[in-house]
Amino acid sequence: MKLLFLIGNAAVGKMTVGQELMKITGLRLFHNHMTIEPVLEIFGGFYRDTINRLREVIFEEFAKTGNYGMIFTYMWAFDQQSDWDYVEHIKEIFAPYGTEFYYVELVASQEKRLERNATENRLKNKASKRDIELSNQRLLNDDANNRLESFDGEIPFENYIKIDNSQLPPDVVAKMIKDKFEL
Repeated sequence: MKLLFLIGNAAVGKMTVGQELMKITGLRLFHNHMTIEPVLEIFGGFYRDTINRLREVIFEEFAKTGNYGMIFTYMWAFDQQSDWDYVEHIKEIFAPYGTEFYYVELVASQEKRLERNATENRLKNKASKRDIELSNQRLLNDDANNRLESFDGEIPFENYIKIDNSQLPPDVVAKMIKDKFEL
């Protein structure tokens, strides 16, 4: 089994690239808002522990399936040890099944991400982003309060690539990832 962490800042294109990558690899896409949106809808707010418990069940059950693999999108705050620990925890769930791990970091300028924050695909799949003004403010706050792009050489894992997808369409980025890791 393969687990590809598709990481990057808000509105960098993780879900969209993941959708394209799923089409050409057979990997299944689990984008982070697949658990965020139902919790927001049911509870009326962001409950991190509930979201993480839902994800854990999905990871545990998926790891047992024998499927080819999963793409998991994640906004990783590199300045937060808890995020590093969370990635390691996910890996521990999959490790007993002989899983190979891959890491793709997408980067783009804040200007480009603010532009992408209002795209049709994003708004269709992420109800919490439909208030564009509020969503833009969250993006700016995240940028101001966390380091959501790794430093050069910071990611110690094998099978890691960083892609500036500012000027690249999602299908091209997906093909780059597929070719790089022979997925």
